[in-house]
Amino acid sequence: MQSGISVSDELHSRFNSLLSSDTHFGLLATIQSETLQPLEFLPRVSPSASFTDNLTSLAQHLTPNEALYIILRRYDTIPRLVAVTYVPDAAKVRQKMLFASTRLTLTRELGTEHFRETIFATTPGELSPSGFAKHDAHNDLDAPLTEEEKSLGAVKRAEQEAGSGTGVREIHLSKSLSMPLTEDVIAAMKEAAQEGGRVLTMLKINPDTEVVELVPSTEVPTSISELAQTISPTEPRFTFFRYSHSHNGDTSSPMLFFYTCPITPGNKAIKTRMLYPLMKRAVLSVATDDAGLDLAKKFEVEEPSEITEDLVHAELHPKVEARQAFRRPKRPGR
Repeated sequence: MQSGISVSDELHSRFNSLLSSDTHFGLLATIQSETLQPLEFLPRVSPSASFTDNLTSLAQHLTPNEALYIILRRYDTIPRLVAVTYVPDAAKVRQKMLFASTRLTLTRELGTEHFRETIFATTPGELSPSGFAKHDAHNDLDAPLTEEEKSLGAVKRAEQEAGSGTGVREIHLSKSLSMPLTEDVIAAMKEAAQEGGRVLTMLKINPDTEVVELVPSTEVPTSISELAQTISPTEPRFTFFRYSHSHNGDTSSPMLFFYTCPITPGNKAIKTRMLYPLMKRAVLSVATDDAGLDLAKKFEVEEPSEITEDLVHAELHPKVEARQAFRRPKRPGR
């Protein structure tokens, strides 16, 4: 999901200065007036300072409640830059979602060829020297990987999983992001598209592998209230539901899509929630284009408890206001 926000001319200009000059260590940016705007350059500590030494100029800009885009010059060879989306736990929910859904716009419009990697961070510690060391160790990087090498690695992992019986389908969202879906997800969607097929198809994103997986469930809800109780109140979910019901004597079974994203504390929960708005568009694309699902309505709420029969029926069966016929006013004296 993209936010519709674009990079300003001023940010383009500052970014070009960062690329052409060795004077600056990095560039800070934010979202203002529905555009991506530059804040200030991060200076080098000294001309010969290492990446670790230069991180000291970043720490003072990391606050506990304000999100920030950070572009850092990390590598000596092209691509030299790292794009960091810093979203602290105490930031407002709308700001969290806005920064998450716009991060791809930042790298795409500035040029993905300039960025070797993109990073999510929720604490200042993750952007300290020890934090970057843990990040590298987590990704098992003996040496920094280019985007092309990452793509090749993803293909190899998919081939290995397919060979071991776990199929994975890669859906490319952009030049820098792809989203795998397990084959049972696509199979479940196709079954849901058939007449008399699956009533409930619920999906989640594995936060460790970033693979979209099918949520096992034996429940078959028959009402909206039962559906709301089936959806996790603590983790985001993509839910497809065949709603069989009667309204004004007519019976129908529309397919509905619900995206729920509960507010839960914790850094891991925040990072997980950031993945869902980015992946939603691709999940819907597979559902409609590949699986053939005809979605009557799509709903986005935070808590499953917000899913009510009144909400659904207001979308499926909007009330039509009856217009009163024009009545000519009576003539005076009659």
